Amino acid sequence: MSRDTIVVRIWHGRVLEDKAEAYRDFLVRRAVPDYESVEGNLGVEILVRENGDAVDFLILSYWESVDAIKRFVGEDYEKAEYYDEDKDFLLEFEPNVQHYYIVWSSRRFRI
Repeated sequence: MSRDTIVVRIWHGRVLEDKAEAYRDFLVRRAVPDYESVEGNLGVEILVRENGDAVDFLILSYWESVDAIKRFVGEDYEKAEYYDEDKDFLLEFEPNVQHYYIVWSSRRFRI
């Protein structure tokens, strides 16, 4: 597969339902600007899904290359990164993230 395409970094976190709104606000205020400050970041999306008494968060960040991701998190780019504040929200700390390459998209929306 050609690596001349956009890389999507996918991070997952889970919080109790009563903390979900505060965590979303924290991500938008703190995490998204961090992602967007890195050269090679092409954007960020935050997805949520209610899951019983918890809410799952997915952060999809889009990058021009793996090297751009490494500028954000360092050489061990598959390792999940956390903020100090995450300990106040997250139910677990997954050790790794996932990366996918976009091979086709028909996206026509903007929120």
